[in-house]
Amino acid sequence: MCGITGWVSFDRDLRNEAAALDAMTETMACRGPDDRGTWAEGPAGLGHRRLAIIDLPGGRQPMTAKTPDGTVALVYSGETYNFTELRRELTDRGHHFTTDSDTEAVLRGYLEWGDTVAERLNGMYAFAVWDGRHGKLVMIRDRMGIKPFYCFPTPDGVLFGSEPKAILANPLAPARVGLDGLRELFTMVKTPGHAVWEGMREVEPGTVATVDRTGMRVRSYWRLDTRPHPDDRDTTVATVRTLLDDIVRRQLVADVPRCTLLSGGLDSSALTAIAAGQLAEHGEKVRSFAVDFVGQTDHFVADELRGTPDTPFVHDVARLARTDHQDIVLDARTLADPGARAKVIRARDLPVGFGDMDTSLLLLFRAIRDQSTVALSGESADEVFGGYLQFFDEEARNADTFPWLAIAGRNFGDDSDVLRPDLAKTLDLDSYIADGYRTAVSGIRRLDGESDFEYRMRRICHLHLTRFVRLLLDRKDRMSMAVGLEVRVPYCDHRLVEYVYNTPWSLKSFDGREKSLLREATADVIPRSVYDRVKSPYPSTQDPRYGLALQEQAKDLLARTTHPVFGLVDREKVHRAAHRDALASTQAARHGLERTLDLAMWLDLYSPELTLG
Repeated sequence: MCGITGWVSFDRDLRNEAAALDAMTETMACRGPDDRGTWAEGPAGLGHRRLAIIDLPGGRQPMTAKTPDGTVALVYSGETYNFTELRRELTDRGHHFTTDSDTEAVLRGYLEWGDTVAERLNGMYAFAVWDGRHGKLVMIRDRMGIKPFYCFPTPDGVLFGSEPKAILANPLAPARVGLDGLRELFTMVKTPGHAVWEGMREVEPGTVATVDRTGMRVRSYWRLDTRPHPDDRDTTVATVRTLLDDIVRRQLVADVPRCTLLSGGLDSSALTAIAAGQLAEHGEKVRSFAVDFVGQTDHFVADELRGTPDTPFVHDVARLARTDHQDIVLDARTLADPGARAKVIRARDLPVGFGDMDTSLLLLFRAIRDQSTVALSGESADEVFGGYLQFFDEEARNADTFPWLAIAGRNFGDDSDVLRPDLAKTLDLDSYIADGYRTAVSGIRRLDGESDFEYRMRRICHLHLTRFVRLLLDRKDRMSMAVGLEVRVPYCDHRLVEYVYNTPWSLKSFDGREKSLLREATADVIPRSVYDRVKSPYPSTQDPRYGLALQEQAKDLLARTTHPVFGLVDREKVHRAAHRDALASTQAARHGLERTLDLAMWLDLYSPELTLG
């Protein structure tokens, strides 16, 4: 797991641009604290920051291969879980390896198969290859978009990086945000390819982008396709378990300390239990970590989203799986610290997020990083197996919009509530969302004979797997890599995603509950308490002192009468929230203040040029 960046300029010799390449590379230091490297030759320059996971001494980058027709150079971020099989096949084809790293397997795979190597990879990855034989840059991103990847076309080439900050460090890329960028900030939808910053775009998941003197060409090597599902319930449950066993076994491979993120929900409990069983075969114990808040368990108040506190279920799993467990307990003062907020904004490059849930995730990862370098997470199981409330809510099911937006206001507030009325009118977020929804559902194929209900649920599943999950994967990556922790997401293995996506909803929820397939597939290894537990999202603090701290920070912001944030948000709304007698402890009640403070921090840190006309 690393940070990558680079620059291709067909009108320059980038050996003379070392300072700019170094500046771009150093923005990725948090992603790769163990090593750094740059390489330049003619029109191409590559930069790399390394977090060493496999073959600690041998995986240095940029990695190059000399050929009679020119140099092929690679910078790679992520993990390829089937690299052992690839290495064996490439060795049989005559390739000679000098390291034990998965990076070299990818480089040799590119030499053998060109950009079609992407179709052979199982993993999470974003990598760029400068192919000096043909004078082209090839950028490839994993199927689900687990690893971030951005690019910025220039008149004579391209800039790229794991994060926008790497690109913005180059003088060719101005920090500018226009109306469409703001629309992305204020809608809970991640438009494929959109990067918010003007001129910048994402390398989309499952694509290959090639840049040469004629420009950029993009091809898709993977998409979520509709296929018949011939298996009955028992076969489907057994197949899910077989896949999970293989996926976890592959993703436990590392030359550094590993752990699991344990919430006490079905997703993380299943992974922790499977990992515990596999490591026990080798006499090892799983280390597990959970986040909690001071007093949360003793004073927990149930709401529509969270009916039970996590900690009792976490401890049930830790006892049954015999993990080496630790609770990371956070207090309101730490969560509300403006310094922590600044770290979150720096990590994400944007004021998009989930308030204290982002901050607690960053603080959890920072505490884990002191003891482990790799963590397995239950992220994305809700999207794969159908775990969210909106999968079962009739209003969300029948809405002609993104289903999570249909009910988001109940629990998280509305982003547009904080906007100045004139700006809200200009942005016209309702139309932007409607256009995005029509585009998102237009290519979802319906099976012959599929009922109206099954097709609607297919569309809902597809939207979560191609839109919503990317919001959470991006958050997971940025928060973890900000502290140099590699978080792996077994439920995003494309084999599992394809198989479960094409399972009819009647099988996904055969017992009338969420994630029926996952529950039955892992029933033998999880506690009964977790088996019976209703879905509970990532926790949010209920401590009223957190809300009071937000109010005090908002009052300080209001005193800065010329702050540019008030060109975006409604000052009067902020004033009312900051002076409310009692700010409720719910996420929705705090949302407007969190959003305003995030925006203000972002404007202070990045000084973006906002073009609102």
